[in-house]
Amino acid sequence: YADSFESVNGHVVVLTDPDGTGDKFDDFLDNPFIDTEVENVSTFSVDADGAAYAYMRRMVNQGFRPTRAAVRIEEYLNYFTFDYPDPAGGKDVAINAEVGACPWQPEHKLLRLGIKGRDIYQGKHPKSNYVFLLDISGSMATKDKLPLLQEGMKAMIDYLDPDDRISIVTYASGEKKVLESTPVREASKIKKAIGKLVASGSTAGHSGMRMAYEECLANYIEGGNNRVIMGTDGDFNVGETSTDAILELAENYAAKGIYLTVCGFGTGNLNDGMMEKVSNAGNGTYEYIDSEDELTKVFVIERNKFISVANDVKNQVTFDKEMVKSYRLIGYENRVLGKEDFDNDKKDAGEIGASQTITALYEIVPAEGFAKSKVIAKYDLRYKEALGDASIPLTMDIAVSDPDGSSANLDLAAGIAAYGMMLRQTRYQGSSSFAMAHELVSRSIRNSAGFDPYQLQLRENLLELIDKADRIKYED
Repeated sequence: YADSFESVNGHVVVLTDPDGTGDKFDDFLDNPFIDTEVENVSTFSVDADGAAYAYMRRMVNQGFRPTRAAVRIEEYLNYFTFDYPDPAGGKDVAINAEVGACPWQPEHKLLRLGIKGRDIYQGKHPKSNYVFLLDISGSMATKDKLPLLQEGMKAMIDYLDPDDRISIVTYASGEKKVLESTPVREASKIKKAIGKLVASGSTAGHSGMRMAYEECLANYIEGGNNRVIMGTDGDFNVGETSTDAILELAENYAAKGIYLTVCGFGTGNLNDGMMEKVSNAGNGTYEYIDSEDELTKVFVIERNKFISVANDVKNQVTFDKEMVKSYRLIGYENRVLGKEDFDNDKKDAGEIGASQTITALYEIVPAEGFAKSKVIAKYDLRYKEALGDASIPLTMDIAVSDPDGSSANLDLAAGIAAYGMMLRQTRYQGSSSFAMAHELVSRSIRNSAGFDPYQLQLRENLLELIDKADRIKYED
């Protein structure tokens, strides 16, 4: 079922549509175990996307398991808000870590890394200059695409500051500026322009992106939040359609301080691979909107994530060879960086939004010297307060307090990882099962003292999805 082959970060990648849905994903190989005698330093960029999780939810609720190429475990982890401490001392991010039991390989251990972006409270937001870049091509006509997108845009406006500004650019067979930059205090005018949109025609995405970026640049707010929010099914089929040209466009405007958020809609011709790459190049995030609830989560409840508080965020873990024999980073396959990239402030990396948490897991094989109360690794992080700035370092030693224990945070992360590995059918899944994933998430809920910052019951919903996925059987 291969359409094309390419190489990404040394991995062989296959652009696939294995289920015949019309949706396309960039496949990848799971990160392998690496012997610390060969390389004891692991470096990767953060990934704040949540699209893969929402796509999985849609598939499972429709009675299908997602194709393995669609399962990006880091996006499953970072869909959830973990109970992490807030930054202190004027920092924009805080880091934490713990080591505990590995449920699917009892002789191994899990290392969890946690990052928390600082909160921005109402009234303290930087002024925002948003451009809504809306795909109104014929493929967006179904009710789960453009109509849902229109509702999200309207809902978001109700929660913005009156002095924030909105422009609207649309693209189909051609591009069009539907609304000049307008203050949110004129909400009725903005909503009226959104409500008039009708889907038809082909998809000139590249030219639409260029117009949106130019509009954002023309109304640029120095020191503010300048962002293009793109809503599409990712089907670019007329005009400049090459991946390289589209990524270059996003990169060029990212260098000028304009962020990009890409929101994917629907199924049938979803170009997931393209949208993830574009959002990465554009210093932004990629979300998938599968329902009205997800619409509310992205555009209303977690709208602070549209404001970046930490830029070009890179992680580096240096393992003590006497404590750790080998390690495997779970997920983040397309975010792996070279060791030399960590100190290179010109190397692009991911962004973290206000109040956002980021989680990463390593499965580690202990060495003979592994022991409680010993430091097994050093965790370093670099971030920038603004694009183009010099990076700010954070560091901490990672010690083993309870090698056989696990916190509510580690249980949740392990349960999510076990579920993702089951869906990917990876050779690294060990004794993982849907039942194991269910028990780990359940235990996290029981031990988290009711932690649910937005009252969305996402963890309870995950339990339902795990059970549904377990009941879905693959056809021979």
